[in-house]
Amino acid sequence: MGHLVRSFALAQGLAERFRVVFLNGGKLPRGIAVPKTIEVISLPPLGMDIEGNLVSRDQRRTVAHTQALRSRIIMQTFAALRPQALLIELFPFGRKKFAFELMPLLEAARQCAPRPLILCSLRDILVGKRRDQSHHDERASLLANRFFDAILVHADPRFARLEESFHPATPLSIAVHYTGFVFADRADAKAQKRQRMAPILVSAGGGLVGEPLFRAAVGAHALLWLELGVPMKIIVGPFLPEKHWLALRTVARQQRGLTVRRTVPDMCAEMRAATASISQCGYNTALDILHAGVPALVVPFSEGREDEQIQRARRLEQLGTLRLLDPQRLTPVTLAEAIRKLLSFRPRPSALNLDGAQNTADLVAWLLQPPSVPTHVATTQGVQL
Repeated sequence: MGHLVRSFALAQGLAERFRVVFLNGGKLPRGIAVPKTIEVISLPPLGMDIEGNLVSRDQRRTVAHTQALRSRIIMQTFAALRPQALLIELFPFGRKKFAFELMPLLEAARQCAPRPLILCSLRDILVGKRRDQSHHDERASLLANRFFDAILVHADPRFARLEESFHPATPLSIAVHYTGFVFADRADAKAQKRQRMAPILVSAGGGLVGEPLFRAAVGAHALLWLELGVPMKIIVGPFLPEKHWLALRTVARQQRGLTVRRTVPDMCAEMRAATASISQCGYNTALDILHAGVPALVVPFSEGREDEQIQRARRLEQLGTLRLLDPQRLTPVTLAEAIRKLLSFRPRPSALNLDGAQNTADLVAWLLQPPSVPTHVATTQGVQL
């Protein structure tokens, strides 16, 4: 869900200058509003299971049928639009399982006359614990050099640089631009204030891998309720498996001071109104924490090859903006003790650049200009894929 939230924020920023067509590849989760300023084409949805295998989100179609249909729609859309810019999220630094539809698109774009500007959109930190990491990085660098004009890293370079999590044998020969972090700014996030007896807020992004954190939070609340009397509100996310959602609802009915919700319209506003925040440390969650200024404890997801969240959390802890609980130590007892300490924690204000959406739009407009065109002239059409 974090990738979708960031992509929608980017699309909104681009829509202030361009016509934006957004190809959506998965089922839209509840609670995520589609920006009204962009055109959305929903492809037959594919997703990933917990083992990382492609699955069809439409029971009427097999994965193979879905792949063929998606590829056809993408190529037809590209041919009809003939965009001036093509912005692809993560590939070739990730999304290897979607090469079947992205490689034909890149080949077609490269052969167009005039050729569109081809850009890669990257988050701040890449996963760095793959079994074949050196081969993966080398393949990504070769593909980026061959097909792309530039890479847009949505981070403040003072916080994270691409070369810190990307180590190919063949260096990148294309430009790397840092846009600042992409924060999906919402007006109500600034309006909501912390109230007396505000809850401790617990969240885990889309919730797909949040159940261990939620289970520990329920146990910690049982240990702390009589001592502190602070309520707890758990936002489980749209992707938490149904059996875990039903179990949490049952527990919440039995514990005083505990409420659970599936989704909320604005997580940053919820954080701003909370006594404290307990969460994982995905890209968008981290930005919500920084923007809300809430005392926050993060328990990063770090199973298997995933190390991006814990790297982000350690850097933010060094800046004094939040506290970190090692996920290997997560239990109701350790979480309760961390919450006790968190309630007296005062986060340092962040000086990181959070204007990534606007900066990206400005940068794309600049990259599209012929050398002879004045810098204030913007193009009129773009496409986000």
